[in-house]
Amino acid sequence: MGIKSREDKKLFILDTNVLMHDPTAIFRFAEHDIFMPMVVLEELDRAKKGTSEVARNSRQVSRFLDELMTSSPRDAIDSGIELPRSKLRGNGNNGNGDDNCGHLFFQTQLQPKELPPTLPGNLPDNNILGTALALAEMAQNRHVTLVSKDINLRIKAAVLGIHTEDYHNDQVLDDVNLLYSGQSELPSDFWEQHSKDMDSWQDEGRTFYRVTGPSTEEWYVNQCLYMPGDQPFEAIVREKGDGNAVIELANDYRSNKHAVWGISARNREQNFALNLLMDPAIDFVTLLGTAGTGKTLLALAAGLSQVLDQNRFREIIMTRVTVPVGEDIGFLPGTEEEKMTPWMGALMDNLEVLTQTEGGEWGRAATDDLLRSRIRIHSLNFMRGRTFLNKYIILDEAQNLTPKQMKTLITRAGPGTKIVCLGNVAQIDT
Repeated sequence: MGIKSREDKKLFILDTNVLMHDPTAIFRFAEHDIFMPMVVLEELDRAKKGTSEVARNSRQVSRFLDELMTSSPRDAIDSGIELPRSKLRGNGNNGNGDDNCGHLFFQTQLQPKELPPTLPGNLPDNNILGTALALAEMAQNRHVTLVSKDINLRIKAAVLGIHTEDYHNDQVLDDVNLLYSGQSELPSDFWEQHSKDMDSWQDEGRTFYRVTGPSTEEWYVNQCLYMPGDQPFEAIVREKGDGNAVIELANDYRSNKHAVWGISARNREQNFALNLLMDPAIDFVTLLGTAGTGKTLLALAAGLSQVLDQNRFREIIMTRVTVPVGEDIGFLPGTEEEKMTPWMGALMDNLEVLTQTEGGEWGRAATDDLLRSRIRIHSLNFMRGRTFLNKYIILDEAQNLTPKQMKTLITRAGPGTKIVCLGNVAQIDT
């Protein structure tokens, strides 16, 4: 079995930048095959030294390839090395000869095709283009695609008639309307359809309903439900069963009587956000919204209320990725917290709103000092290896984090810790 014999499978040629971006990319093409030019291995070898993310990813790719080569027979290099479907779950190689799994092919004998005079030189990109042309000519019965994150390389490939694609596996959706909103509107006849078989009860001042019916199949735990009208109904899904669900009537934080650290919700979305932020049973909350929707203010107010009033957490930890909007201003002096302070303008602005008192300048300064004593500012660069216990962590500008950075932060949470991620996909700077 070789490259030509798998006509029903697509054949993807991976550019170096795809592997540097995601070292697990070779396992993310399902049952289709991967072709790796030799120049890609050379570029990975040159990029492996250092402590940058590109260097770490390059070394990880080499480890994956070494593991695949070690666990495969020698003749598999020419016929194609099986790519285990379970690799991303850490279960090792399938080793069962499954024809439905993808195969990895190396450039062993194929010579790059000569390029037009308009693409002279022995540049790595041009070498990959020549290899792609030769592969498409050799395997005419297969759908050959060059996958690269380099826009200019994709343009040159299109000029030469090579089918190209960007690597989309871990890209963030740029259309907010396509993202999961966390809330769902109930039909106008919801009560007529479900009131007969509905049970309701109260527990510690909270109202619950057990709803039975087909509509519950589409709900998720912790999803927010609402019904607009003169007497709006707002609830949160607490349990999911077989054909039924338990929902809890949401608290109304719109009135000043139920304000959180002096902050009241101004709309349905903010009310749902405060319900999730103040819920001790929820350890992870994501708030997505455009600029000025109150994401940071609500998260900070809920954190202060649970740290200082309810003693649910010991302190608030605020962090964000340090991606400048304009030109970098150079190195910043001081400790870790002092270096991070210029990046925490949103924290300072919202603290100023939350510390408004009638006690004059002295009262405002005293309140400000009290709050700052329970708020810590940390850099993401020093998170690895730490474990946060009973902390309320706010991650601002979360849309700028890479998947690896996000995973590093999330796994730092120990018992009693809550993580709140704030972001806006329309403001991605990376």
